Amino acid sequence: MNKGRQALSVLLVSTLAFTVCFMVWMMFGVIGIPIRKALGLNATEFGLLTATPVLTGSLIRVPLGIWTDKYGGRVVMATLMATTVPAIWLMGYATAYWHFLVIGLFVGLAGGSFSAGTPYVARWFPKNRQGFAMGIYGAGNSGAAVNKFVAPALVVGFGWAMVPQVYAAIMLGALVVFWLFSHTDPAHLVPSNTRFSDQLKMLRDPRVLKYCQYYSIVFGGYVALSLWMVQYYVGEFGLEIRSAALLAACFSLPGGLLRAVGGWLSDKYGAHSVTWWVLWVSWICLFLLSYPQTDFSILTANGPAQFHLGLNVYAFTGLMFLLGIAWAFGKASVFKYISDEYPSNIGTVSGIVGLAGGLGGFVLPILFGALMDLTGIRSSTFMLMYGIVWVSLIWMYWTEVRRTELMGKNASQFALHG
Repeated sequence: MNKGRQALSVLLVSTLAFTVCFMVWMMFGVIGIPIRKALGLNATEFGLLTATPVLTGSLIRVPLGIWTDKYGGRVVMATLMATTVPAIWLMGYATAYWHFLVIGLFVGLAGGSFSAGTPYVARWFPKNRQGFAMGIYGAGNSGAAVNKFVAPALVVGFGWAMVPQVYAAIMLGALVVFWLFSHTDPAHLVPSNTRFSDQLKMLRDPRVLKYCQYYSIVFGGYVALSLWMVQYYVGEFGLEIRSAALLAACFSLPGGLLRAVGGWLSDKYGAHSVTWWVLWVSWICLFLLSYPQTDFSILTANGPAQFHLGLNVYAFTGLMFLLGIAWAFGKASVFKYISDEYPSNIGTVSGIVGLAGGLGGFVLPILFGALMDLTGIRSSTFMLMYGIVWVSLIWMYWTEVRRTELMGKNASQFALHG
């Protein structure tokens, strides 16, 4: 088999594997709802339940990126998938809150698959196509939407405990397919004796910190809202679980599938331009989503007039759909920054940035629950995300946009006087 066919085969089976891993990683977004009801959890406890798998999936990303550079993505990805199968199966037998938290930590290892697959896939393609290739692989994020189609049907038909049992079988099948149709190229390995602590020194690079901030929004926010949206629809609009999951998929599906388009746009127009517009679209959507359902009265000449202000389910879903598209593009553009600026260290830097994004996906659901318990306002979820996007816009303006403007002005003055 020639290199081109091998590259295509690697891309396809890696994307399949990542889709299944992401589906498993997001499992609590659906089965957490009947579990919450059975255990009588408050919003903060529910947030911790959904976020626990995200923690280990995030923390494992840096070492996985390093091991992928050193040992190759095929071995690392296959080992990771095999490790999760027993834990996924055992989830169906959990009965106490602490059971779910502990087993969830092991199930969460599936979330680390991104840091193994990204450098593995990228090195099979030339630089001018890496953004597109990583975008296609990243489309495996759509596993969050697949979860919203599959899990509710299993919950309604057989109970929530059937979901992890079916998912364990799916993971095992995906592992077999991945191993049979993936390949290894020794030229892609990066010999290194660098330790984990040495790799973390990359955090001293302000550019890496900035990309971590961007990714904590476009990926961390995506993970957090994918976990949170089904119960949000149930609580805010009174929908039953299948309808809620279907509408929540309007955010999760484009947020995964369109990542490849974001990669193509980033290759064509540059990571900076795509990320800049992603943040502005996010700012607008989150501003509108933040407004809570409000009833108020105005004294008129004819007496009090009552008004209601708030998004209905259709407007809300439309804004979430736009937000999902923006974040799909943003996830690809952030990694285009990395492949452009750190070509020989993609595994390590993508692991660090992926860690930051994953930690965002862990912390945010807990904060969503805490804000809900504290204020009683469900849209406080979006108020928090709106503030985080503000930080990124300001940071990006002063480090990229403003610097580019000053450089252009200085170049014009030099040309004029030179």
